[in-house]
Amino acid sequence: MATKKRKKTGEAGGPESGGPGSGGVRELLRVPGGERVDLRRFDPRSTPGGPAGKAAALEAVAPMAQRLASLQERLYAASTTGDRRRVLLVLQGMDTSGKGGTVKHVIGAFNPSGCRVKAFKAPTPEEREHPFLWRVAKELPRPGEIGIFDRSHYEDVLIARVRELVPRSRLGRRYAAINRFEKELADDGVTVVKVFLHISYEEQRERLLGRLDDPDKHWKFNRGDIEERAMWPEYRHAYELALERCSSDAAPWYVVPADRKWYRNWAVAQLLLEHLEALAPRYPEGDFDVDECRARLLAT
Repeated sequence: MATKKRKKTGEAGGPESGGPGSGGVRELLRVPGGERVDLRRFDPRSTPGGPAGKAAALEAVAPMAQRLASLQERLYAASTTGDRRRVLLVLQGMDTSGKGGTVKHVIGAFNPSGCRVKAFKAPTPEEREHPFLWRVAKELPRPGEIGIFDRSHYEDVLIARVRELVPRSRLGRRYAAINRFEKELADDGVTVVKVFLHISYEEQRERLLGRLDDPDKHWKFNRGDIEERAMWPEYRHAYELALERCSSDAAPWYVVPADRKWYRNWAVAQLLLEHLEALAPRYPEGDFDVDECRARLLAT
């Protein structure tokens, strides 16, 4: 996938782009391990495997949400009898790529009591005193839960690289530490779904302008966003390295084209759906005699 350009809008939906008979969105969007990644070859406006358009995507939301909710309940129910499996959705992307909007969309399909959401900001003084994975380990989902990270441990090889916050030799060790960490999570029953929300340079400009033009969105605008935008090539390269070095069988990366918000939301929900269906959680069987309990209840 890293060497091919995305399907254009209008080409999605057929057998070659995730329709019936294909391997699903997981295969279409996955970054193969060990291959060089050039994000300029990925079309941020494409809709691989997606519905025919925005109206069709919105129409698909209700049945998809019902299925997600059912699978979440089964996953949680299974944990009550010792099943340690859980899911962690990691969202990364350039500023304005829609991490917060995606979290809101995903949470809408789930029971909030079974979700654990964490938005990682700049490390606190206490967090800086510990290894970089320390604060992440504290926020992991418990058995039966679905965890969602808005930014994550990858900030420590992204902004740390671009802003030269640590020596390059330490960065190299961090990629290896991340791979070990995620392998340990997978071995402990965590399904790690890592999503890079891929927007274009032009789309980011439009979204930032939209925040400036709407007083109700001024709170979302930061003058520092302009400075960060000036370092777009450096951030793109940092993401390419993270995708190359940390896409493994235990925790692969998925690149989701994010210029079209409707596709972004649909694709992330579909990725979660496919992973949960692969887990196939089941309700545990009761450890009591149903007929006896029924008779006793009717006698009351």
